[in-house]
Amino acid sequence: MTDMITADLVDLELDLSADTKEAASRALAERMVALGRVTDLDGFLADVAAREAQMPTGLDGGIGIPHCRSAHVTEPTLAFGRSARGIDFGAPDGPADLIFLIAAPAGADDAHLTILSSLARQLMDAEFTGALRSVSTAAEAAALISGEDAEATAGEAAAEEPAAEEAEPAAPDAPAGGGSGPDEPFRIVAVTSCPTGIAHTYMAAESLENAARAAGVEITVETQGSAGFTRLDPAVVAAADGVVFAHDVPVRDKDRFAGKPTVDVGVKAGINRPAELIAEVREKAARGETTAASTGPTPVEGAGDDGDGYGTKLRKWLMSGVSYMVPFVAAGGLLIALGFAIGGWKIDKAPSVAEHFIWTDHTSWAALLFQIGGLAFAFLVPVLAGYIAYGMADRPGLVPGFVGGSVAVTINAGFLGGLAAGLLAGAVVMGIQRVRIPAVLRGIMPVVVIPLISSAVVGFLMFLVVGKPIASLQSALTDWLEGLSGANAVILGVILGLMMCFDLGGPLNKVAYAFAIGGLTHPTDGSLKVMAAAMAAGMVPPLAMALATTVRGRLFTKTERENGKAAWFLGASFITEGAIPFAAADPLRVIPASMAGGAVTGALSMAFGCTLRAPHGGVFVVPLIGQPLLYLVAIAAGVCVSTAVVVLLKGARKTTPPGTADETAPAAEEPVAAKATATV
Repeated sequence: MTDMITADLVDLELDLSADTKEAASRALAERMVALGRVTDLDGFLADVAAREAQMPTGLDGGIGIPHCRSAHVTEPTLAFGRSARGIDFGAPDGPADLIFLIAAPAGADDAHLTILSSLARQLMDAEFTGALRSVSTAAEAAALISGEDAEATAGEAAAEEPAAEEAEPAAPDAPAGGGSGPDEPFRIVAVTSCPTGIAHTYMAAESLENAARAAGVEITVETQGSAGFTRLDPAVVAAADGVVFAHDVPVRDKDRFAGKPTVDVGVKAGINRPAELIAEVREKAARGETTAASTGPTPVEGAGDDGDGYGTKLRKWLMSGVSYMVPFVAAGGLLIALGFAIGGWKIDKAPSVAEHFIWTDHTSWAALLFQIGGLAFAFLVPVLAGYIAYGMADRPGLVPGFVGGSVAVTINAGFLGGLAAGLLAGAVVMGIQRVRIPAVLRGIMPVVVIPLISSAVVGFLMFLVVGKPIASLQSALTDWLEGLSGANAVILGVILGLMMCFDLGGPLNKVAYAFAIGGLTHPTDGSLKVMAAAMAAGMVPPLAMALATTVRGRLFTKTERENGKAAWFLGASFITEGAIPFAAADPLRVIPASMAGGAVTGALSMAFGCTLRAPHGGVFVVPLIGQPLLYLVAIAAGVCVSTAVVVLLKGARKTTPPGTADETAPAAEEPVAAKATATV
């Protein structure tokens, strides 16, 4: 911290030169410019103003903390100003007399950001801010902020700590259900985060911790800021009685906290009213309020955790790319399908709508939809590669990943080329990040050095080394699909059907689905047959469970029969996950039955020569299917097979008579909405 602030960066009479937050930021920034810490005053102030526009940086207690990351900052710097009359930074309780301007380079390293986060926590200490109001010289202020008298501060904190510890176990007014025992305190886990991740994240954490200590509550806070991100111990989360989210950016891996009483607010609420938040979560716990599981973390949030084996990491990286690619598939594919539906099969020969568009001509509108969809489809391989690399190396992997994916498209390496490009990009970036870099270069590493070197290396490898063999393999695969007929096509349909129904929307299902949609980037008759077989098989499990609960309801619990009603729509919409509640309750019977029906449907779809240009939509895109009546026959046959198998398997087991306690068995309580997410 002594390198971040000096007496030259302190102004104890700021109100003599500034009466607005803009003027105050300029006055402090000019000191940074004078010391060479900021290279472009106006550019830096524009970045400060942009951050201020996201959310005012004034805090209760007379504190203003304007801050930003900026390419115009050469090293992490802190300037401090004190104003006798106060300057309005948007705090609810009035003007701020203590103003801290924090300037962080665009690529600030974790060590500096950790120091800045420590300062942010100190600002929640009344003794610290009181001392800043009483110092008489700039040197004293700089020394206090930089922690040169840290020993005295640490001694005072140590003297106070036992009292705080004694207060925790008391909590005689903890609500029923709070804590894991009658004499134990209420336990809370919290997550704090803000857009910049430098100040508010850590101030909210400190504020919540102080309020919890005063209330006799145990709290553990996860700060998802720029100074590092370490997930809470799963055991701590499991033991928590309540959750507080104080955030202005999405909480990473939010699904960890599902099923617990939760208070969800902005980060400033965590700073300004922590006691209210703690009281609110205790009240929710007393009432038994809980939150449902979300749709799950984004793939990169759980990708490649340190405890995972290589195989698990590889699966997560690939699923990261596939999951980010699928929205492009859904949007582009359905727009293309609508274009065909409105304009006919020759719509792909229509001229560009940018040059030829007639407002009253339905063909022009069809061409517009088709061409927009085609543009969305053009992103498939680059997005796949970019987000595989993102899953491996976080944001630094995006640029080389997208570049490698674009090269794959250029050399006709297709879907397989995108997979290879993503893995190469992630590996190259991870390799660069392991190299020890001089401190002077760290600031430009993420924005210049890593993108430059990794893009050059990945581009070289894709153009001249691995790209051409992969392109040849892709061409051979395309020719093979194009030539599929007879027994070969049926066998492929069986394999696709088994994969689509094995884990009901899980990784194996996604692999089969990704293989199918990969062929749509360069559609041929063979690839369109594969897409049709994959979607048909994916519709079978929920439809079969819906039919089984209708024809043999006594074999299912009351809850499962209710789930069966929703499964009709989910199956018809190609949402394979509609069968998950049934599989979770009875996997040994439901999964084999689903696979049997999926294999039959996949085989029949291929045998009938059914084709499909839309990658999603279920029965709602039947008019776009080649051989639509036979396609429906294939689905119906698979549904009947799965229904018969699951009824036979369930009927063969020993069950209690209908209407008894079996209908309310624990298996019946498997959640539905939490798991019925779209296949895509």
